[in-house]
Amino acid sequence: MTGATKTRRRRPILIALATLGALVLGAVALYRFVPPPQTWLMTTRLVQGEGRDYRWRSLDDISPRLVEAVIASEDATFCAHHGFDMKAIEKALQNNARTEKRGRGRIRGGSTISQQTAKNVFLWPGRDWIRKGLEAGYTVLIETTWGKRRIMEVYLNVAEWGPGVYGAEAAAQHWYGKSAADLTPREAARLAAILPSPRRYQAASPGPYVRRRASRIQAAMGTVRNDGLNACVSR
Repeated sequence: MTGATKTRRRRPILIALATLGALVLGAVALYRFVPPPQTWLMTTRLVQGEGRDYRWRSLDDISPRLVEAVIASEDATFCAHHGFDMKAIEKALQNNARTEKRGRGRIRGGSTISQQTAKNVFLWPGRDWIRKGLEAGYTVLIETTWGKRRIMEVYLNVAEWGPGVYGAEAAAQHWYGKSAADLTPREAARLAAILPSPRRYQAASPGPYVRRRASRIQAAMGTVRNDGLNACVSR
């Protein structure tokens, strides 16, 4: 086989890879300025018959208390890391190894808000290694091109906060009958408290677990504010 023949055979593969790369970069660049119209999870839930309440709001129209709450509960080093919190990942791996050895306990994740945003916007639900690898790549891209404020804005707008409920505005209306701009510290803490399992827990009439978790989050919100852990998204 000649070199020219090999080149001709590789050309369609190279073109396909270049096209895929251009689509990925194009989507990342577009969503830097335009709200994502739909996510994999929204589509999946919609097909399952859950409906879709998705109301985009600028970060300026979302209570700063909710920003503080999700940083306190989900990613305390959000403004300091570059997409990955290696200490959190290491702790999660150690905890999960102990949980697997004991055969009981709760599996923990070490994903940052940046990683969760990349997953929610661009990828399908799941824990397979292919998806995790793509998630890492998208995380690097959005950290490089979007910046922290945009990542937080997108995260708060696409996160699932109940069956068929997506984003801070829909969540605030669903659980409290008010705008996301008007959330109180306690309401924000309770919304953040149900984020790991929004289909299992309720924010408006929470049980003991959510109340305890929300109380800890609300206490930590003061630290986020006073120590400037939200500085990268503040104006």
